[in-house]
Amino acid sequence: MIISHTYRFIFVKTIKTAGTSIEAYLSPHCGDQDVFTPLNPPVSGHQPRNFGRFYNHFSAWGIRQAVPADIWNTYFKWCVERNPWDKTVSDYCMLRHRSGGRVSFEDYLARGRFPRSWELYTDMDNQTILVDQVLRYENLDTELGAVFDRLGVPWEGRLGVRAKSGYRTDPRPYQEWFDESQRDRVARAFADELREFAYAF
Repeated sequence: MIISHTYRFIFVKTIKTAGTSIEAYLSPHCGDQDVFTPLNPPVSGHQPRNFGRFYNHFSAWGIRQAVPADIWNTYFKWCVERNPWDKTVSDYCMLRHRSGGRVSFEDYLARGRFPRSWELYTDMDNQTILVDQVLRYENLDTELGAVFDRLGVPWEGRLGVRAKSGYRTDPRPYQEWFDESQRDRVARAFADELREFAYAF
């Protein structure tokens, strides 16, 4: 996560949505007094600083409790969300890589531990979105450009950092990974996101 006093924004880092790449891009552009939480593993160009009690996937409601009211009320708060089925495949590929290929896709799905981020950018009741804007991963470069233009962050049209992108070596589109039962299982797990953002399989 990031709290930038230089550009007056709060970035809530969600799961499997290029958050690490965004942090690595922004780190050299932000100031010494800004808050950047550590990355594990570390990424070249990213410099953790001033994080104190904050950590990587710190929730929006937790940040709201931890910072002065004038910062929360006046800084631009944003995050990124992603198609749930695409995100699920990405999360599985990372887990499979880290496990040495020992976990099947069905075994992964059966665990029921999906890469949900809804609780990270909503209130404690998981009902109300707390950030000012939720960017779409599927249109990330364009939407980042608009946000960075608003904030005054330098932008050349692309992040230039692709942290964690090497885990997904199977080029198939996400639709080809799921049978009907598996597709529905993900839909049930991400019901809030599907309702709010109208994602479709």
